[in-house]
Amino acid sequence: MRVFVTGATGALGRHLVSGLVAAGHQVTGTTRTPGKAGQLRAAGAEPVVLDGLDRAAVIAAVRAAAPEVIVHEMTALAGLRSFRNPDKTFAATNELRTRGTDNLLAAAAAAGTRRVIAQGYAGPGPDHQPGGGLKTEEDPLDWRPVRSAVQMSAAIAYVDTTVPAGAPEGMVLRYGGLYGRGASDPLVEMVRKRQVPVIGGGTGVWSFIEVTDAAAATIAAVGSGAPGLYNVVDDDPAPVAQWLPYLAQVAGARPPLRLPAWLGRLLAGEFVVAQMTSSRGSSNEKARKELGWEPRYPSWRDGFRAWVRG
Repeated sequence: MRVFVTGATGALGRHLVSGLVAAGHQVTGTTRTPGKAGQLRAAGAEPVVLDGLDRAAVIAAVRAAAPEVIVHEMTALAGLRSFRNPDKTFAATNELRTRGTDNLLAAAAAAGTRRVIAQGYAGPGPDHQPGGGLKTEEDPLDWRPVRSAVQMSAAIAYVDTTVPAGAPEGMVLRYGGLYGRGASDPLVEMVRKRQVPVIGGGTGVWSFIEVTDAAAATIAAVGSGAPGLYNVVDDDPAPVAQWLPYLAQVAGARPPLRLPAWLGRLLAGEFVVAQMTSSRGSSNEKARKELGWEPRYPSWRDGFRAWVRG
C-alpha cells in the first residue's frame, strides 16, 4: 500500500519506515529538517520536508502522495531530560497532537485516505485510582489534575477522541514508555549519575515498549485491526521500585537513591512524583488479539539488557 508517515526520522519513525519498506509498502516520509531527506531516501522512502503545523502544506503533500494509510508520529521529544513542568517541556508536542492532528485529518479527507493511525500515550501518569488494576482501551485518560500538566493531558486525550471520530478508519496506538537505542538514551546516562531516584516508595506501575516492538505493532496496524484505541505495551507492567534498580544494575550503576514524596515534589515536581507513585500500567490484550502482534521483548527485563548492553 501507499503509506504516508509523518515524523519519519524520529526515534520510532526510522524503524517504522524501514519496516514498511521491507514489507513491500510504498512509503512517503516527512521530516522538518532538509538535511535528513537523504536518510529517508536511503531507507527507500520518498522524502518530503514538511512542517506539520502548516495546514496548506500538509494537505498539499498528502494529496500529492495519495496514500491509502497515514501514520502520525509527529512529536518534539528528542533530548528531553526534565519533566518538572510538562506543559512547558511538551509545548511543541502538544501542538502537534492538536493542530497537527487536525491538519492530517483534513488532509486525509481531501485525499480520500480512510485509515489514519496516530501515536497515543500509555505511559506513566497521575492516575486517579492507583492500584486499581491495569488500564484497558475502555479506560479514558483519567489523570487527576496536576497544575503543570493540564495542556499535556488535554492534548493526549484530544488524539484519543479526535482520530477515531475524524477518519473512517481512525486508530490510536497508545505506546507505553518507549525505550531503546535513540528513544531513551539520556535515561541511562541519568541513571548512571544517580539522577533518577525512586520517589515515594516507587509504587507507580509503568508499562514499557521497546522502540522496534512499537514500530512492529504500527506496521501491523497498517493492514489490520478495527478502528479505535490500542495499548501498545509489553507483557510485564512493573512498579518503579522494581524496574529502576534493575536498569541501574544492567547499566553498571549504583542503586538509585530513594526519596520521600515530599522531597521529590521539591526537587522534581508533582508530575514526576505522580508518575512514580500512582501510575496503573496498561494491558496489551487487545493489540495482541486484534492486530496479530506480539512484542519481541515481552518484558522490559530482556529489553533493557539488549538496549544497554547491545
